Amino acid sequence: MKILFLEWASFANQYMIAALEKKGYEVIRFPFARDVEDTRRGEKLTVAIAEELLRGQYDYVFSFNYFPVAAMACKACRVIYVSWVYDSPFIQLYSETVKYETNRVYLFDSAEYARFVEMGIKTVRFLPMAADPGHNMRVIQASSDKSKYVCDIAFTGSTYSEEHQHMFRHLKELDEYTRGYLEGLMSAQKNVYGVNFLERLLTPQIIDNMRKVCPVTENGDGFETVEWTFATYFLDRKITAMERSEILALLSERYYLNLYTPEPTPLLKKVHNCGKVDYYMEAPLAFSRAKINLNITLKSIVNGIPLRAMDIMGSRGFLLTNYQADFMEFFVPGEDFVYYESYEDLLEKTEYYLSHEKERLEIAENGYRKICENHTYDNRIDVMFQ
Repeated sequence: MKILFLEWASFANQYMIAALEKKGYEVIRFPFARDVEDTRRGEKLTVAIAEELLRGQYDYVFSFNYFPVAAMACKACRVIYVSWVYDSPFIQLYSETVKYETNRVYLFDSAEYARFVEMGIKTVRFLPMAADPGHNMRVIQASSDKSKYVCDIAFTGSTYSEEHQHMFRHLKELDEYTRGYLEGLMSAQKNVYGVNFLERLLTPQIIDNMRKVCPVTENGDGFETVEWTFATYFLDRKITAMERSEILALLSERYYLNLYTPEPTPLLKKVHNCGKVDYYMEAPLAFSRAKINLNITLKSIVNGIPLRAMDIMGSRGFLLTNYQADFMEFFVPGEDFVYYESYEDLLEKTEYYLSHEKERLEIAENGYRKICENHTYDNRIDVMFQ
């Protein structure tokens, strides 16, 4: 079997390609410049993919995340397009092209999968993300500096604190009533896990007021709504920025906390901002050497298990996460990982597991074993390319 792999600066490219080749697939990499090309409507990119498909006699095209230009090329050439979406929100997923029969679109969030099914879209499937524990163990065992990355608590990811990171900055000119309504809505949603009610509580009047200062419009070739766009790209990111900042500040007052992020965090005075870690060669070390790894999920991910959580468990890291329903389908809380339901609960569980090392290490080991058994890229390839 021959696969055209659309290669962009995605997480896990290396893992996926290695797993495909181990299974005997012939993988041809196609440089996919998603940051400089129009990946939704770009005729040039669509033609380039189609020409490669016609030249190479491929069985599949694969990409992390979904791109309409690839779907259009595959439809024209009658080749199956397999995409695995790990970002949420991802607006290109709402292109009408997602309905093409040549698509197999794998979504990691069961809530988003259910949403698409309710809309009558038959090309989507639910598939959690994965990890490469073999790679992670090789990196960990090869490391000579055993003291680097050691800490009580680690968080890896964006704080959404930089101006360009959160779209809410575009709403600075909102009238007082609308701003107050949105602040109340975000404050309520911040304290709720497992349900996202923002979109349905954005009334027509509130949407009109938001559009006056930030004129968001629907894409003509898609079915995303303005309510969905404002809720996921504006409000969910703002809530996540608030939540992550508050939690990191709270925990760093009590414990030694390493933050791995490319963003400066001048307001988090007691957090040790260690900068960015390389996904393949440094992150496994950071995950394995922190006593507790925090996962604070982006609010637009309603049920899904973020890729980083899989990577943490796949590195024998102890995972303490906010509640996400999909964890309960595949892992056992208190046995494979631990979740919190409030800031108070987070503080209590942090204190408990930092002082109960044997229990903490057993949970980390259980999570690692379950990843090895059921959640590797080998496992996922067997599903996607069956």
